[in-house]
Amino acid sequence: MCSMHLAQNFFLGWLFTSNGTDLNPGPEPMDISTNTTTLPCDISSHDVTILEGHTSEVFTCAWSPSGLLLASGSGDSSARIWTIADGPGSSSSQNGPLNVVVLKHFRGRTNEKSKDVTTLDWNGDGTLLATGSYDGQARIWGGDGELRNTLNKHKGPIFSLKWNKKGDYLLSGSVDKTAIVWDIKTGEWKQAFEFHSGPTLDVDWRNNVSFATCSTDGLINVCKVGENRPIKTYLGHQGEVNAIKWDPTGSLLASCSDDYTAKIWSLKQDKYLHDLKEHTKEIYTIRWSPTGPGTINPNQQLLLASASFDSTIKLWDVELGRLICSLNGHRDPVYSVAFSPNGEYLASGSMDKCMHIWSVKEGKIVKTYTGNGGIFEVCWNKEGDKVAACFANNVVCVLDFRM
Repeated sequence: MCSMHLAQNFFLGWLFTSNGTDLNPGPEPMDISTNTTTLPCDISSHDVTILEGHTSEVFTCAWSPSGLLLASGSGDSSARIWTIADGPGSSSSQNGPLNVVVLKHFRGRTNEKSKDVTTLDWNGDGTLLATGSYDGQARIWGGDGELRNTLNKHKGPIFSLKWNKKGDYLLSGSVDKTAIVWDIKTGEWKQAFEFHSGPTLDVDWRNNVSFATCSTDGLINVCKVGENRPIKTYLGHQGEVNAIKWDPTGSLLASCSDDYTAKIWSLKQDKYLHDLKEHTKEIYTIRWSPTGPGTINPNQQLLLASASFDSTIKLWDVELGRLICSLNGHRDPVYSVAFSPNGEYLASGSMDKCMHIWSVKEGKIVKTYTGNGGIFEVCWNKEGDKVAACFANNVVCVLDFRM
């Protein structure tokens, strides 16, 4: 597997031919029950709003925590902030004037491929949007689309960008093997962390001052602002580590890799707590459920979801380290999964052009939407009644979700 294209979504353009078909189909999953493809699951076009305007693949999308703004980042060297009307989609396509702000990452008239928007993240109160670009620069924008700051120190594409909860630091990880913490008040870098021997593929804050990084070198480092060495280094993966995520309380760290495994780590020990081994191909991403102690859904069990090139999503019992169920409904690699805010549903997006919404409890598809391109990312709004998906055929779709 080419390490760079697995590293971040924007490397995946070459997986598609001009008509958006996948050149690297995954295996046919086993157990697709007939009821997963029946019409009652299909989301009506009345419940879908198609956001048009990007002129290249849309790699990333994120809802503002403060409400009705949706950000998208594309290979056309722009990000966009869309204002989404409350209530169901009024039409299947927005042909009229859209309420959208275009955040241009280039100065000239022509799009520059080196400025593909590869990652983006809203701060905690939804007032600032950070974008990371293939040109190695991070940019901070107001919700009105005004460029507030350009953060320039990386020497290669930025793969991952995360605000801490407090909103005073921004963390970026790059192909240049480093992670950098930026001080938002001064607009300057506060500290560069140069502990990997390969590209830094993902970063995630544990709390306001400590975070984890992972890399193509197979290592995971836990670092702290002000410390000159990692406070912990986890060894155990046999391939590049594609994604890392702290659980809602910051006590457990999950990771996933090209070695077909996901692992769960604790700061209390060097060896992994659990080695999750049921996938048969590379695992591209993982997500914790917003459930369990310390969350808004404290009475529900904490789960981990993993999405793989084997076309499946797996849900794991993190206490026992065992598989709860395998969600088999996609026919191609799954690049994105996202839990609904109440933890009851899971959205997934795949190269097979389908977005499925699953009942976590039943392990079954309850809604399906089929677009016209592979799906790079799916995300829920904070109310849990809208799901956005971004596609390889240059559009973003917003799906109204009611059960």
